[in-house]
Amino acid sequence: MPVMVELQSGPEMKVETLVKRLREEVGAEWVLTSPSDLRTYECDGLTGWRQAPIAVVLPATTDEVSRVLALCHLLGVPFVARGSGTGLSGGALPVEDGIVIGLSRMRSILSVDLENERVVVQPGVPNLQVTQAVQAAGYFYAPDPSSQRVCSIGGNVAENSGGAHCLKYGFTTNHVTAATLVLSDGRVAHLGSQCPDSPGLDLLGVLIGSEGTLGVVTEVTLRIVRSPERIQTLLAAFDSTDGAGQAVAAIIAAGIVPAAMEMMDRATIEAVEATMHAGYPNCGAALLVELDGPAPECESLFQEVSALCQRVGATEVRVAADERERALLWKGRRGAFSAMGRVSPDYYVQDGVVPRSRLAEVLAGIGQLEAKHGLRVANVFHAGDGNLHPLILYDRRSPGGAGRARELAEDILGLCLAAGGSLTGEHGVGRDKVCQMPRLFSVSDQEVMCRVRTAFDPSGLANPGKLLPTPRLCGEHPGIYRPHPIELAGQAERL
Repeated sequence: MPVMVELQSGPEMKVETLVKRLREEVGAEWVLTSPSDLRTYECDGLTGWRQAPIAVVLPATTDEVSRVLALCHLLGVPFVARGSGTGLSGGALPVEDGIVIGLSRMRSILSVDLENERVVVQPGVPNLQVTQAVQAAGYFYAPDPSSQRVCSIGGNVAENSGGAHCLKYGFTTNHVTAATLVLSDGRVAHLGSQCPDSPGLDLLGVLIGSEGTLGVVTEVTLRIVRSPERIQTLLAAFDSTDGAGQAVAAIIAAGIVPAAMEMMDRATIEAVEATMHAGYPNCGAALLVELDGPAPECESLFQEVSALCQRVGATEVRVAADERERALLWKGRRGAFSAMGRVSPDYYVQDGVVPRSRLAEVLAGIGQLEAKHGLRVANVFHAGDGNLHPLILYDRRSPGGAGRARELAEDILGLCLAAGGSLTGEHGVGRDKVCQMPRLFSVSDQEVMCRVRTAFDPSGLANPGKLLPTPRLCGEHPGIYRPHPIELAGQAERL
């Protein structure tokens, strides 16, 4: 039904009208307006950006989301959809004079279809809960961000999240077959199908990774996969990240595709051990390699991986003896971000991608940038697909500390781009890197993206200020960017 509202003049009247109508649509208890409640929603996992919304509304159904968006459309109120708030790019940062649509009440698994290997969920369902719902039947949901215990499927769809096992199994886009999308004017669209490949334009592919700029996802159909017969996990220690990088290159060159390959440097290992006591060795870099599949194949490849690590200089190769030890090794890796609180009062997570063959070169460059900026960087990343997660350690109480951290982060992105890489692997562009987009995309590229976005959201109300740069946000025409000297050097090298 269309939303009927009595329009009133003035911004205060507009807010009062909005809040009154929101309470009528979803219930007064599910509309938050007190300063203490709004403070909870003023940022996501990237705490350097903060903005309080004028209200937070917590719908429970697709119909309620539709009515809320229709009201926003009528009043011209921007909105930001938010799942668990674990994002690290400011993608769920509220908009000034806008509302947050929290999806935390939409946490139901709607159906489990083992025969067709499909699970339909609401967007607030935590990632790990999908696997827990099907593992007794011998299935699992492959995309596994480190925050999988709390991050939501809706957020995973928005950012096209990957995780440790994306090397073999792919990202969220490889495991979503359908979605229900509420457009910014309240209309409901159904994209994709139960089938692996729907006929017509791949609108579902456009939606996944669009960072909430096309509307609000309210249902998602996920593809689950059979649990492997055997899983084996190996931890190899090296004197430096160079040695670990050589091992990664050797494993891939041998035609082996592990389920996961994760690397941590000394700074990360020290923090993890102080917090998690995972049993990592005292070394310059640790490489975590996991293989899965049929038992005979897994065993054969595992021996080959072990030999390759030793051949390139591993000082220790340790095999998880049982599931308990395997879980402990992964606990250390998944807890790496949170462990940084032991060694630094603040940290800034960057997220760039480089070709595997240039990992060692880029890591060496990051070391040089540490010295230049006078800040320490702890490196932890998905080594198999070259997705770096440098953790820039700083103290916001120090004069200029946050600014220096941001400058270092931008220089690290310059290294990634100069090496032929990308701005983000899975954390998204959000608000954090929106002004960096012209470093990678031309003016015409951005124009095409804007046209696609406008086709879904002509009013521009869905998560404005994210993903695509504007002069208001970035201080100049979004197509004009002066390359960093690091990038110019990389361009000259490629020429």
